[in-house]
Amino acid sequence: MNEQQPHGLCARGDDAAAYVLGALDDPDAFRGHLATCEACRADLAQLRQTADLLAQAVPRTNAPDTMRERILAVVRSEAELLRAAGESSDRPHRPRGRFFGARGSAIAVAVAAAAAALAIALAVRTTAPERISHGAVSPALTGAQISLRQSGSHAELTVSNFPQAPYGKVYEVWLKRASGAPQPTDALFGVTTRGRGAIAVPGGLKGVREVLITSEPAGGSPRPTSAPVARVVLAA
Repeated sequence: MNEQQPHGLCARGDDAAAYVLGALDDPDAFRGHLATCEACRADLAQLRQTADLLAQAVPRTNAPDTMRERILAVVRSEAELLRAAGESSDRPHRPRGRFFGARGSAIAVAVAAAAAALAIALAVRTTAPERISHGAVSPALTGAQISLRQSGSHAELTVSNFPQAPYGKVYEVWLKRASGAPQPTDALFGVTTRGRGAIAVPGGLKGVREVLITSEPAGGSPRPTSAPVARVVLAA
């Protein structure tokens, strides 16, 4: 089946960045696709050059064995977020979200993933102790789990066994302080087919009592449109 799209774009073009970073769930299938898709082969060649340059941008250092999985979880979440945008990502403007611009911008996916990986690497290299808080999920999400990692000013949410958000929706992170309604963040994410996802929590957690996750329309919402599916309560 020919998956080529008009103007040289391909329906699987967004997978190229995840493939070059080793984060694609089914790399064998994508390798088979590359044999027949000139557009994806061109994207892959360009992305490999970018990935090689990024790998040389910071000095090598030892890291915990869990670091690779955490980085890949972020990469996969970014890829799922882009897929969740669907056809709307063709439009020049989106209200909120992690990616902007024309669809097919696989370079943006790679840069965002590399930036996330660099942020995690820098957090790991600091001397600040890491604190992990486990949260609660909706009873409807059987087997789902959520945790919040804090190291210095860096905070990262990770989820597992989460269902993928409904079509046209993404998961959005909210911060609730002692008073007032939950405040939106620009942290929007999706989960992989295996239910895994990770997202950095922006803005710091000073004064925050709860970190919440809701399912919202693609691009995010300025106020919750549904009940939280998960929450992490922070110590006062």
